[in-house]
Amino acid sequence: MARTADPSSHDQQLREAAARLGRRRFLTAASAAAAVAFTTNLPDARAAGADLAPGALTENPFTLGVASGDPLPDAVVLWTRLAPRPYEPGNGLPPAGAVRVEWEIAHDERFRRAVRRGTVRAHAEFNHTVHVEADGLEPDRVYWYRFRAGSWTSPVGRTRTTPARGRRVDEVRLGLVSCQAYEDGYFTAYRHLAQEDLDAVFHVGDYIYEYGIDAAGGDRGYTDRTLPAVFGHETATLEDYRLRYALYKTDPDLQAAHAAFPWYVTWDDHEVENNYAAGIPEKGQSPEAFVARRAAAYRAYWENMPLRMPRPEGTDLLLYRRFQYGRLAQFDLLDTRQYRSDQANGDGWQYPTPESADPARTLVGATQERWLLDGFRRSTAVWNVLPQQVVFSRRKNTTDERSRLSMDAWDGYPASRERILAGAERAGVENLVVLTGDVHVAYALDVKRDFDDPAARTVGVEFVGTSISSDGDGAEKPANWATLTAANPHLKFYNGLRGYTAVTLTAGHARADFRTVSHITTPGGTVATAASFVTEAGHPGLQQA
Repeated sequence: MARTADPSSHDQQLREAAARLGRRRFLTAASAAAAVAFTTNLPDARAAGADLAPGALTENPFTLGVASGDPLPDAVVLWTRLAPRPYEPGNGLPPAGAVRVEWEIAHDERFRRAVRRGTVRAHAEFNHTVHVEADGLEPDRVYWYRFRAGSWTSPVGRTRTTPARGRRVDEVRLGLVSCQAYEDGYFTAYRHLAQEDLDAVFHVGDYIYEYGIDAAGGDRGYTDRTLPAVFGHETATLEDYRLRYALYKTDPDLQAAHAAFPWYVTWDDHEVENNYAAGIPEKGQSPEAFVARRAAAYRAYWENMPLRMPRPEGTDLLLYRRFQYGRLAQFDLLDTRQYRSDQANGDGWQYPTPESADPARTLVGATQERWLLDGFRRSTAVWNVLPQQVVFSRRKNTTDERSRLSMDAWDGYPASRERILAGAERAGVENLVVLTGDVHVAYALDVKRDFDDPAARTVGVEFVGTSISSDGDGAEKPANWATLTAANPHLKFYNGLRGYTAVTLTAGHARADFRTVSHITTPGGTVATAASFVTEAGHPGLQQA
């Protein structure tokens, strides 16, 4: 008999598993929540005969669109989630068993030259999500894909494989996006992003937000629909997180951006809770309650992203990972939430202290740090690119010699940042590019070898992408624009409107085009290029294009 995928039952399993971990093990084992999330309520192999009859799908199950991600030279992950009723727990599908889903990938948009096809089962236990590893593909080639379930066919998605490792590549064009609070406005930036000529998109965190959303969709101010009450409270359970992803993924502009390009994704804090640190919540919760919440959030994240399956034993959820783009670029996607030390000095903007300067503190954890530095040593790429979450460069908020710094960003972990910069220097990394989100504004920054010395060498650049929607319309020059630009001479650009960043890498230079949207609290915002900056290979330092 198939097990029933009852979310309340799964949440109870998470709480019981978390309690068995114990407080000390939870606080010291960074992968505890992932282990809990992926070893409870898994699909039962004996449920093979419990498939939903094809004719039973009487409503369109592809309401959440399609996506692809983590492309390789010969493979890409294809994703969809069956949800005929996306605002209902369980998607409007039976709470047990599975639905058979056909998939197809082709050389052309009309699927006259099919390359691969197959059938997978969308299990109720994984909320009827599908993650297909479409392999046997050719490198550096565009493909189209789609799914079928019953008599229904999904929208068509477009994806692309990466060039063969070691191959000479002239150019790669990337999108940088982050921070898309649904209740703060429309995803207009994604409508414009979908029209760009890009090879891939990097989403560096805050795909969803945990806060409650009212019936009018917050600042969207709906008058043509009423959102259900299930969205009106903060997410805490597996069902809550699954429903929140469903709400976001019904947005047509987000669907268009997913269907247009393969995505590389990593999380920040709001996929779980604001400013959590490893096993430490922002708000007062017991360790057992928080590990259960984090495990539910991690599971829902994997279910709803175009990610490969976690390791079969389910003992970890390694979100940090490495990709090569021929000889042109190496991408090291970081996870700065799951393994970090707690924020020093009570979090927020504080003066540096011996606590924040403690060399034992880490933002990425010892294992991820070793992996990153080893990747620097082995890299033969022209560009070493770090897509990650929080601002890497120094940000003073006053022109005084002594300034408060953000304890949540790399400024709150200076020893950790120093180890990364020293490791890059030892490895001979000449072209370091950091891609960042989190702060809902756009920055272009020179990365200095020593931020305490204004004359120090520039050893890389950082492009901080503004938010898609978080914090509403924003302003071209936020209230602290003059102070921040005066206090940080390595800050070359600062803009507070919503939008995204288009990043182009060639053998000779890296370029960032900062796209801004006129408004997002009402539909119809227009896009413009606020500024463009370049850095030359072998000569790090930003110049306005």
